[in-house]
Amino acid sequence: MKDAFYSFLGLAVRAGKVKTGDETVLHEIRKQSLSLVIVAGDASPNTQKKFKDKSSYYQVPLYITGDRESLGGAIGKDSRVVIGISDNGFAKKLISMLDE
Repeated sequence: MKDAFYSFLGLAVRAGKVKTGDETVLHEIRKQSLSLVIVAGDASPNTQKKFKDKSSYYQVPLYITGDRESLGGAIGKDSRVVIGISDNGFAKKLISMLDE
């Protein structure tokens, strides 16, 4: 499951539907332009809480999964703690993979 999830995340990046970085993702949540937020499981409790609170306030689905190295690797960057998906279709597919 995980391999398919990370591969699909890579596909979303190539399609230009991924936002990364704390400030960028927070900004996009506030603009309500994200369909999914993914936070690394090894992110600090503070970071996890910040994104959980923002996501629930703006009603954006949030999943805590993987670790910063895996998330970063999947999108072809260094370690990434938070990733936002801006496309509804990609978000639905990733959520269905996470819910398996």
